[in-house]
Amino acid sequence: MNPPLPVTPPTPDLTPLLSALSELIRQSRQKVLRAVDTLHVQTCWNMGRHIIEYEQAGTTRAEYGKQLLPTLAKALTAEFGKGFDERNLRHMRGFYQAFPIWNAVRTELSWTHYRTLLRVDSEHARQWYMNETATLNWSTRALERQIGTLYYERLLVSQDRPAIKQEATTHLAPLNKSPREFVRDPVLLEFLGMPTVTGLFETGLEQALIDHLQGFLLELGKGFAFVARQQRISTESKDFYVDLVFYNYLLKCFVIFDLKRGELSHQDIGQMDMYVRLYDDLKRGPEDSPTVGIILCAQKDASVVRYSVLHGNEQLFASKYTLVLPTEEELRAELDREQALVEANAIGQ
Repeated sequence: MNPPLPVTPPTPDLTPLLSALSELIRQSRQKVLRAVDTLHVQTCWNMGRHIIEYEQAGTTRAEYGKQLLPTLAKALTAEFGKGFDERNLRHMRGFYQAFPIWNAVRTELSWTHYRTLLRVDSEHARQWYMNETATLNWSTRALERQIGTLYYERLLVSQDRPAIKQEATTHLAPLNKSPREFVRDPVLLEFLGMPTVTGLFETGLEQALIDHLQGFLLELGKGFAFVARQQRISTESKDFYVDLVFYNYLLKCFVIFDLKRGELSHQDIGQMDMYVRLYDDLKRGPEDSPTVGIILCAQKDASVVRYSVLHGNEQLFASKYTLVLPTEEELRAELDREQALVEANAIGQ
């Protein structure tokens, strides 16, 4: 008679343990990478500091300045390899000049972020972009896009204040949970890849925005979360459909969008005014702030805006959108026009 076979114990389920260990390793590696990035940024800052201090040490060294970076680049590259060419050393020197206080540097950002920030001439704009990048975890590509589309300047102009020139030369006022702080004009939708509005219906624009929702959220700014498209709101006898609905958790309110492929009309304004009132009545919760309505249109006449319920309204806005990214000169000219209208309206009040 054969002896009984040994009983094999059941194989334990290692899935929970493997999952925990895998997450531990991933978190550890992320911390190591962040630490390396922080150390690299600090090294670049310190190298810039040493270069500046050397250049400012005396007349002889100042005269040698033109030869300094090429000489340093040649010696450092020979010893340490790539990353220390003349251009990068110039960035390090500029980095220290732009951010002379180390404790004010946001260590969440990479060296590539800071190289991108050096393109911003305005100290206050540069500080704002740095803080927004750290807070919203912008990639370097997102930061480049925001700088290239003059995001900071558009936000200033869109706040529609008489003191806008003073703010633009000092700093962007901290958000006070006013809807006007979040609305920008113009809205740039170049990421949709649509060259023109010709032959485009509102439904096509709406679908494109849904297909590129991440890019649209980036353009909208802080605190926006997508809720619905073509959401029905009804009276006793009629149904209406709101193109796009978002919720802003900083404002604690719903933000509804009406899309127009043509020029803004007083009928569009009246319709959005009704939508906002209906949404407040039917969808707004007891803890929600008043609903905000934004009309996105291809063109708008300043007089239509001025002599309508849009004027001075903190819950109703009209913003012009463009599908093609303008040049910086064109965009600055557009912002100058918007600013002139703001100041003219302020004088006329």
